[in-house]
Amino acid sequence: MLLIDVVTTSGAVAATRSRLAKVRALASLIAQAGAEAGPAVAFLSGAPRQGRTGIGYRTLYELEVQPAAEPSLTVERTDAVLEELSTTSGKGSAQRRSELLTSLFGAATSAEQEFLRRLLTGELRQGALEGVMLDAIAAAAEVPAEPVRRAFMLSGHLPVTAVAALTGGQPELESFRLEVGRPVRPMLASPAASLEDALAELGECVVEYKMDGARIQVHKDGDSVHVFTRTLREITKSVPELVDLVRELPCGSVVLDGETLALTDDGKPRPFQETMSRFGATSERELLLHPYFFDCLHLDGTDLLDAPLSERNEALRAAVGKHVIPGLVAPSPEQASHLMAEALEAGHEGVMVKALTSAYAAGRRGKAWQKVKPEHTLDLVVLAAEWGHGRRTGYLSNLHLGARDPDGGPPIMVGKTFKGMTDELLAWQTTELQKIKTQDQTESWVVHVRPEFVVEIELDGAQISPRYPGGVALRFARVLRYRPDKTPAEADTITAVRALLPQKGTPPPTT
Repeated sequence: MLLIDVVTTSGAVAATRSRLAKVRALASLIAQAGAEAGPAVAFLSGAPRQGRTGIGYRTLYELEVQPAAEPSLTVERTDAVLEELSTTSGKGSAQRRSELLTSLFGAATSAEQEFLRRLLTGELRQGALEGVMLDAIAAAAEVPAEPVRRAFMLSGHLPVTAVAALTGGQPELESFRLEVGRPVRPMLASPAASLEDALAELGECVVEYKMDGARIQVHKDGDSVHVFTRTLREITKSVPELVDLVRELPCGSVVLDGETLALTDDGKPRPFQETMSRFGATSERELLLHPYFFDCLHLDGTDLLDAPLSERNEALRAAVGKHVIPGLVAPSPEQASHLMAEALEAGHEGVMVKALTSAYAAGRRGKAWQKVKPEHTLDLVVLAAEWGHGRRTGYLSNLHLGARDPDGGPPIMVGKTFKGMTDELLAWQTTELQKIKTQDQTESWVVHVRPEFVVEIELDGAQISPRYPGGVALRFARVLRYRPDKTPAEADTITAVRALLPQKGTPPPTT
């Protein structure tokens, strides 16, 4: 398959806001890809199979190679060059990488060159998000959507899922199992209007602390332990205290879902950024992390993904003992309210309410898990920032914020904010945002950036507004923190923002 076919499909997907049209275009391309389905799906998803190739933004956009007059570059060759780029190191590697890049771009047409630049810099956002791509894979392979989704959640890779669907159909997809040592995508929660609403909707449930920590998934098989982040990045070498603790648990094999955080001397959570700093390659080991587990997906040879939470909770307590997250099983409304007050007093965010009958819906955000906080918060994408004035002169200050388009389009702007930023955050933000600025810099006071950073915003609600394309705007938004543990694909949707609009007949809150 020619790369130009992928480029053309990418353009068609970007040109429409119709989810059905996106799925049709992608399915047509995937069905024709054959043995090249894996890399083709990876390219259209905006994430090469090799991950980062080590080629920087400046290198790609300063590369001047005469484009080919006619398309001849194949998907297979492109994938092979990216593979070599990602594995070339050592003496002479810089020269070899330059040769590979020049050769690849020399074989590409002008349109293909631009596609490759955007693909390799993470700017390829034509709307082929996971949900759209999974529907397209199902359509291309002529199989039901649910086995495709489940296989993806268990494999964690769209290209692997696509190849399985096209080569083995539904039986191959259904052969995917939870594998100890291979992470699965975490189950996600939806916001609840209130604790009372969540309890009424879910019935018998577990209510537990919602901690201001970092999500972890832990796999143990004998003495072998692996620790992964919510984005499935392995951090085992950075968290030896967690590895040692899990290795001593009274079980042979286990897969656990939980949170970890650093604590102050009086047991209060340290700032989220301090916890996240431990996940780096050169982290400060003196800052100890404490794990709190809230789910068990596998225990001693038994997979529990499809078991009800009531059963998984019993397995969890047997496996982790005192390391279970604080909470109550089937509490009364009064007990649940008291637990939430305890969580807030201890410095945590609120509580989680989870239906005891629910299975573990890996990678899905449903109503079976609901988070309850005293304040509204949204995870939004940074689209741009404005240069500050007065004491903020020289700093990028006012953030332009976007919500995720559930149909796969670019983020939809819903407001701006300059509130809640410390001097330290302003300095960091000014440096980091300029590293990802785009070529679209039409206004001297605004720096437009690639939609890579997710920021957690606290707000008083939303209001109808013709000013922004989504028809809704944030009310009194302020920055809580950046979320390096989340990708733009995990940001809140425009639907979540609209859900904060006052109900008809209810006046907006005053401040």
